[in-house]
Amino acid sequence: MFKDQITDVFFDLDHTLWDFEKNSALTFQKIFDLHNVQISLDSFLEVYIPANLAFWKLYREEKITKSALRYQRLKTVFDTLGYQLSYETINNLSDAYITYLSSYNHLFPEAKAILAYLKPKYKLHIITNGFQEIQEKKLKNSGIHHYFEHIVDSEMAGVKKPNPIIFEMALQKANTLPSKSLMVGDSLEADILGAKSLGFNTIHFNAHREPEHNHCLMITALGEIKSYL
Repeated sequence: MFKDQITDVFFDLDHTLWDFEKNSALTFQKIFDLHNVQISLDSFLEVYIPANLAFWKLYREEKITKSALRYQRLKTVFDTLGYQLSYETINNLSDAYITYLSSYNHLFPEAKAILAYLKPKYKLHIITNGFQEIQEKKLKNSGIHHYFEHIVDSEMAGVKKPNPIIFEMALQKANTLPSKSLMVGDSLEADILGAKSLGFNTIHFNAHREPEHNHCLMITALGEIKSYL
């Protein structure tokens, strides 16, 4: 395996270390209560979760703007469910969602344990497509910020994963080579194929129960990383 050659481990944040779906659900419950939105959370999330992933794919591909992503992912779901809200209310919900999201800080099982295990042996870093203003808060509020030497986000890089520029920036900041680097992430397209295109070693954290593939190692629990590092 690649155990002996790795010096730097790069993690994605959302859906990989930080339990996005759980924290997102808690945030929506809070902002619906605050804004008196009378809608079933379960019904909303059933439509929102795949819609949000689809809009993030468009955002990664530079097909929509950040503001469009924030607004359209909510409007589309409310329209699908036949729940009428004004433009102003949807924008207020969008802003409130960003405000409160980082106040919930559930991590995936074994996230802290695997970071504590890796930290003495490797340099650890983050590469994220998430919004700059809340990613630092997520890391700090969930108690894992101190594990990482460099945090590279898409707004800093000017591009989003899987664009090679963001991976090149991360390598430059870490002062390391792709052959000595390991990328761990949940998105096959953005994290795994993006990193592999530059020569990274990769581990796919299969958080979305995707079909098996032969691109790299797949794990379903973060603790499995111990078997390879």
